[in-house]
Amino acid sequence: MPRKFFVGGNWKCNGTRESISKIIEEFNKGPSVADADVEVVIGCPFVYADYTREKLRQDWALSVQNCWIGKGGAFTGEISAEMIKDAGIPWVILGHSERRHLPELKESDETVAIKVAYALANGLKVMACIGELLEEREGGQTQAVNERQLKAIAAKLKEEDWKNVVIAYEPVWAIGTGKVATPEQAQEVHEQVRAWVASNVSPSVAAEVRILYGGSVTAKNSAELAGKPDVDGFLVGGASLKPEFLDIVAAYKHK
Repeated sequence: MPRKFFVGGNWKCNGTRESISKIIEEFNKGPSVADADVEVVIGCPFVYADYTREKLRQDWALSVQNCWIGKGGAFTGEISAEMIKDAGIPWVILGHSERRHLPELKESDETVAIKVAYALANGLKVMACIGELLEEREGGQTQAVNERQLKAIAAKLKEEDWKNVVIAYEPVWAIGTGKVATPEQAQEVHEQVRAWVASNVSPSVAAEVRILYGGSVTAKNSAELAGKPDVDGFLVGGASLKPEFLDIVAAYKHK
């Protein structure tokens, strides 16, 4: 069965009610994807979740960008998976490179894995992010880093959990830099990731799990990337705050 194309937008720590209203007005002009072979999910900041849902077109879903490692309680400033689910938000982005590598955060592979497992156990769907730093790529460690990050997550999941996971491969050196992995580089890594899942989870999960590319995706490069057999969509940063995001969504037609 073909994998349904997936386009996620990650607004990160950006936006005001005014700017969100303006960009959603542009998004809502685009053609309906309700019956199309693509799933679109917007990852907004927590404080704008209700506002975004109220304004956003109904054929696109909503995500937040993080959650706590477990149940709520005396954890000031944190937001639990149960709260996200109760708010009617179906998706969460976990393990993004900024949360793994920003010195103020430094989430470990283990922390990311715990979050992924807990979110899934509480009914959320997860965009689980992996990817290497520039020095790791230059040192020939891309595959080792991705497999290490995946191994931590896989160790905490049952096979049936994977139906609610999409893997987002984001080479850290390409995020927000304007540098993009070539379509051939993206395909090579996605193929390696799928092979690892086949060997370490199951061939059926590997055949079904969607692997997204993230890292300076634009309207200009999205169609060629989408044409690669193991690229099942995108997790888009800066361009998801611009009208060109509609063109990136339309890249599903090149699959």
